[in-house]
Amino acid sequence: MDSLATRLDDYLDVYKEGINHLLLTATPESLQPIIAHILPQHWQEWILPLMGVPFFLLFLAEWAYQKQAGKAESFGWRRALTNFSLGGSYLTFEMIIQALVVLPICLWLYQFRLFTIEVTWWTVIPIFVAVEFCYYWFHRASHRITWFWSAHVVHHSDDKMNLSTAMRQSLLYSVTGWWLFFTPLMLLGVNPVWVFFFYALDLIYQFFIHTETVGKLPRWVEYIFDTPSNHRVHHGTNEAYIDKNYGGVLIIFDRIFGTYVEEDMVNDPVVYGAVGEKSTDSIIGLIFAVFVRMWQRVFRTQGLKNKIKVLVSPP
Repeated sequence: MDSLATRLDDYLDVYKEGINHLLLTATPESLQPIIAHILPQHWQEWILPLMGVPFFLLFLAEWAYQKQAGKAESFGWRRALTNFSLGGSYLTFEMIIQALVVLPICLWLYQFRLFTIEVTWWTVIPIFVAVEFCYYWFHRASHRITWFWSAHVVHHSDDKMNLSTAMRQSLLYSVTGWWLFFTPLMLLGVNPVWVFFFYALDLIYQFFIHTETVGKLPRWVEYIFDTPSNHRVHHGTNEAYIDKNYGGVLIIFDRIFGTYVEEDMVNDPVVYGAVGEKSTDSIIGLIFAVFVRMWQRVFRTQGLKNKIKVLVSPP
């Protein structure tokens, strides 16, 4: 089995080199040295960008299905264009910053690891659960700390819910430091490349739960996993739903840490959006408005302690 994994790893490396070569070939010669420097060096880094086209096709299928069922009020070309544009800018900026800044920092930290934990058939599930645990706290902090919310607010600014909402992401995530929450795993002994790979798988799964097409799944599924129903709650501005259901793939950490709420589709249907923010299609405004307002508050506030409080207080 190990030899099969090695052969698969070699094949994926060749695949990665092929993609990198195609991109370089399509790039003007004068820009090739720059592009070569930021292209992924590991096949694991390609997993999320390569999902862009399948995501778009699945969104179109969802739209067609809901339109045929007479439930297409949550869909529109302008909003879809906004969401996929935000997703594209996020993925592009994320790849550049990860290649130039984040991965080098994390690989440097990895030198000081306590152990070396290889990714094998025996460790893959524990590592993924550990990544999900880190994601839970990153996501929770993104709602409870203004600094992280200034990036995450973009994702919650849509007052509709469909698969394109998953693409409504901010290119400021790397700036605000999402990766900091995953450094304990690297110091423990998991290679940063693998940590980012499992994080990408976590995000890919979440694309499928941004939908109203699926109601409630069997009770055992709802108990363990983040489902469309559980995640609709997370996007709700209803008083009972605010700051609940932070899980990515699993919902068990919400149950453990007291942040789980079940969707009440009859008595308390979800009202989507971000409290205090308008749902617009201004891409620049969506990315930077809250971030700029945060810094304006910092500059207006007197005293270093109070300035820091502005950044770390709840939004």
